[in-house]
Amino acid sequence: MQASMEVKRAGGVTAILGNTFNEIQVTPFLDPTTVVFSYSLTTIQTYIQTEKNPMATLLPGNTLIGTRPAPLMAPFTSKGPNRVDPNILKPHITAPGFNILAAWSEASSPLKIPEDHRVVKYNMQSGTSMSCPHVSAAIALLKSVHPDWSSAAIRSALMTTSTTNNVVGRPITNSTGSDANPFEYGAGHFRPSRAVDPGLIYDTTYTDYLLYLCSQNISVDSSFNCPEKVPAASNLNYPSLAIANMRGSTRTVRRVVTNVGKSNSTYFLAVRSPPGYFVDIVPKTLRFSKLGEKHSFNITVRAQRGIERRNVFSFGWYTWSDGVHVVQLQYHRRNWIIQL
Repeated sequence: MQASMEVKRAGGVTAILGNTFNEIQVTPFLDPTTVVFSYSLTTIQTYIQTEKNPMATLLPGNTLIGTRPAPLMAPFTSKGPNRVDPNILKPHITAPGFNILAAWSEASSPLKIPEDHRVVKYNMQSGTSMSCPHVSAAIALLKSVHPDWSSAAIRSALMTTSTTNNVVGRPITNSTGSDANPFEYGAGHFRPSRAVDPGLIYDTTYTDYLLYLCSQNISVDSSFNCPEKVPAASNLNYPSLAIANMRGSTRTVRRVVTNVGKSNSTYFLAVRSPPGYFVDIVPKTLRFSKLGEKHSFNITVRAQRGIERRNVFSFGWYTWSDGVHVVQLQYHRRNWIIQL
């Protein structure tokens, strides 16, 4: 914005700005301005320098439907690891938040600067403030379908049915074109229609949260006494798994899943271990005979010999599938982060 205004101040008629990322954020410029990808700037500069009378025509923008690949992570995406507690994966999930046409107060100009006197009812916006309403709406819809579900159950349904692939079946990329990772998209890009029937959920109880707070030396309920042996923070029954500061040790954590799919179902395990680690999950089969039934399993993570690096993160996943959900629903995917 400042560059466009500076061009006008210097007597320019229009501005052509370069963007170093693979997406262009829409900005309601005050003066004629277009934004191009950085690789186009060299071509434009060469044209200006070699043509006696260089000319440029700015055409109105068009809305394109079904562009591919999508989605991808914006350059301003809030990234992990979790600075408060790296044993909890942040962010949780990703949702549409880039170039969103949103309602806008007519009491404020599009740019919210003194030079802008325009009045509009809608404006293009980008950021967490745009992706949050998408997730909030999905949560409201899930709550209407499952009024008895807790907020933790809804969070689990959204996270475990998300996807880490784009619409062409390739891994979601970031703004530089590289493959993104869980520190950028969390569990993945949400898919609300899949979350209605997730099959299994990782519910989190009030006691679970109190035990987790014990691991952080925090007390919020005077009626609850922390046990003599406090469970590690990674044991919180969360729909993701993060283990910080392993440094060659072996860790075992526990998870509990609740059947919300078919009354009689059997789930089988698939694992992709993080590079440099062995992962063993027991049991490898979960059999349910009724809705609401719970089963627990243990996840043991062991560093391979020779792993001595520090502050390096490694990613992997595991899935539970009952066969039917493989076809119709997203696997119950879990991302874990191992920090040495």
